[in-house]
Amino acid sequence: MNSLRFQRDLIPLSTAVARTRTSPSPTNSIRILIGEETHMGCQLLSDTLKRCRLALGAVHCAISSPQILQTAAENVIDVALIGEDLQDGAYKGIHVVEHLRAVHPNLRSIVLVRSIRRELTLDAFRNGAKGVFCRKEPIETLLKCIRAVHEGQVWVDSEQLEVILQALVEAKPMRITNVLGACLLTKREDEVASLVAEGLTNREVATRLGLSEHTVSNYLFKIYEKLGLSRRVEFVLYFFSRRSQNAANKAVQDVSIQGRAQSSA
Repeated sequence: MNSLRFQRDLIPLSTAVARTRTSPSPTNSIRILIGEETHMGCQLLSDTLKRCRLALGAVHCAISSPQILQTAAENVIDVALIGEDLQDGAYKGIHVVEHLRAVHPNLRSIVLVRSIRRELTLDAFRNGAKGVFCRKEPIETLLKCIRAVHEGQVWVDSEQLEVILQALVEAKPMRITNVLGACLLTKREDEVASLVAEGLTNREVATRLGLSEHTVSNYLFKIYEKLGLSRRVEFVLYFFSRRSQNAANKAVQDVSIQGRAQSSA
């Protein structure tokens, strides 16, 4: 059916996290870890991926949280596809993503869900997922998602982005200026913030500004603290929403100016 091939606006946001590894994978080769509730589910997804035009390295499968963590510890994994439910319990996939992020920071996780739900989406990204993928989407979209995440991007669609931005707004109003209108960031912090928001890695920011990566990391820590953020993805999403809001405000101002001009005429 045509409806099955419908794709929402997909927005890969560059998180610009430097991916340093002691044993890099071959060019365009992606080493996959599949975590599903059953062996059959793992095998079906593995077979599907292998039939597609996706340059894969090794593909490992696991059906429980302990197996996933053990597999990740024993093998070099680039991208983990983790179902929301695992053999050891419902929503265990969401929890194991947090452990993977803590122990293997270079491993990037995508959570596979039956449907997009607000709390599930928020929990997945809070725990460190780089994408939340609905199983109802076509396999071609999953391949794009895997490639984007492997390249260092965060994969969200417009619906998920709206959920995340709304949660950020509800959690705590974030401002770059204080109540008196003074900028919260120093000139250098603002320079770092702008480059990170454009998608540059810490190394690229350091090169652009003539700083060390360590110094850039320290600036980012201070920026997160001042803005009430905890992760780079929140920072990028915040700036994305800020630019969107600025554009919306400008549009309203333009309409208002045009209306006053017409009235004067």
